Amino acid sequence: MTTNDWLGVFFVLVAAVGMVSVYFMVFRPANKAAFESQRRMALDDEDPINMGEKDE
Repeated sequence: MTTNDWLGVFFVLVAAVGMVSVYFMVFRPANKAAFESQRRMALDDEDPINMGEKDE
């Protein structure tokens, strides 16, 4: 196998481990309250996001 093949195998394995760990974190019942409290965050446009810009 070439170097590119080994790099591809490495990155696929890292991505798979990362996905499994994120799935475990998201679907774990102990973390439900933390995720439920932020479930409408993407739709909430009531509070402006402070990006460090100066108000004039």
